[in-house]
Order: sequence, then C-alpha cells, then structure tokens
Amino acid sequence: MAIAKLDTGFNIEIDFVITPFHKRFFAWSIDLVLVIAYWWLISILYSFYTQNHPSEKTYWILIIAELPPMFYYLITEVTLNGQTIGKMAMGIQVISLEGGQPSFSQYLIRWIFRIIDFPVFIAVSISYGFLPWWCMGFLFTGIGCILLTPYSQRTGDLVAGTIIIDRKNRLSWEDTVFTELESDYQPHYPQVMQLSDKDLNTLKSIIEMVKKNSNYDLSMRIADRIRSKLNISGDQDSLDFLETLLKDYNYYTNG
Repeated sequence: MAIAKLDTGFNIEIDFVITPFHKRFFAWSIDLVLVIAYWWLISILYSFYTQNHPSEKTYWILIIAELPPMFYYLITEVTLNGQTIGKMAMGIQVISLEGGQPSFSQYLIRWIFRIIDFPVFIAVSISYGFLPWWCMGFLFTGIGCILLTPYSQRTGDLVAGTIIIDRKNRLSWEDTVFTELESDYQPHYPQVMQLSDKDLNTLKSIIEMVKKNSNYDLSMRIADRIRSKLNISGDQDSLDFLETLLKDYNYYTNG
C-alpha cells in the first residue's frame, strides 16, 4: 500500500493512502460506460427525431447534445469535490499535493492533459491509416506514468500537482469548513481570519481524524503550531481549541 506524506500547511505531515491502480481502472471503466451509454441514448433519440422530421437540418442538435461527455471529467470533479461518479463508486478522490481540495485551475489542467494520458484520437487515426502502427505505444502514456511514478500520478497529475487518494483506507477528506453554530454563539479568536481556506479545510479534517483515532498528540501539536502562528495564549484543551477556531471562522465568514 503506497503512502504519501503531505504537509498540511501547519508543518505537520499526514499520511494519505495512494489509490491502487486497479481501483483507478475500475473507476475509469465505470465513467467510460456512463459516457458511452449517454452517447448511445443520444444517437437513438437523434435517429428517432430525424425519422419524424426528415426535412430538417438537425446536425447542430447532435453536435450540441454530444458535447457534455467531453467536459464530463472536468464538471464532475469540480462539482463533486474531486470525484467523478466512477471515483465515488470506488471510494477514491483527487486532492492537491498540499493535502487539500484542488483549485479549479488544477482540475482544468488534469482535464486538458487527458488528451495526452488517454489519446483516443491516436487509436482512431491508426485504425483509419493516418498514423503508423507503432504509434500504439502512445496510447499507454497515462498508464505508464501511473505505474512508474511514486505517487501513481498520470501526466495530468504531475503537471497539476494532484494525487488520487483512497478514501476507504483513511478518514474521509472533508470538502467544506461549514459548521453549525448556536444562534447566540460568540467568537473567541478573531485571529483565526489570518488562516486561509485551505488551512481551515485541513483543520476540520484533522479534528475528525483526532476524534476517530483518539490521536490527541496530533491535536496538541497542531494547536501549539496555530497558537504560535496566531500569537494566541491560553490553556484551553487542544481539541476544544481547534473546534473553537473552526466555529469562529464560520462566525466571521457567515456572520
């Protein structure tokens, strides 16, 4: 089982389990089936429409209807916090090398580089004789990169600075810092606004990890780092302190 040790931003490393190749393959297969099923359904609907409207020029309808699968991976990973439907089914997720949720630009880079990692156009070109047979080797660029890199990254991951982790072998990565607050809640640490959204995303994940694994040593180390960084003094319990910071952040950002 490959492990990636990533710095959370508080100079504390957390272990992430790298997704094994077979899980990525099954996730990709599920997504491919969904894309093919969509195209198949569109072709049936288009054939039915043209049969009933033979005199209309409807090619533009087909072109527009077939566009969504081209953006499937970008749209799903952005809206589903680093997951496609296939990744959700296999319990895997894209995160940044800093241990947080990737930015839109990172998702975009991963999507753009799919044309290199999974060059379907090469297979089509070879089948029609536009390219020689030995170009078949380029079809395995992404697979080769996954198998040869320490963190199982394809080319798009390397350029974007992302990895794919196995959520089922570790605490589920929290994608939001939203926390319910009491109606009369009063904040304690205004210094929390010096932290970034990425810091707070990491903080919430750490809190859940501490509760799940009773790893209070981790909470004390993180609390000490944050107190030092924000110049906060006090003897509040480390876990309570971290939870208070999270609540304060929500108070100030949503108040």
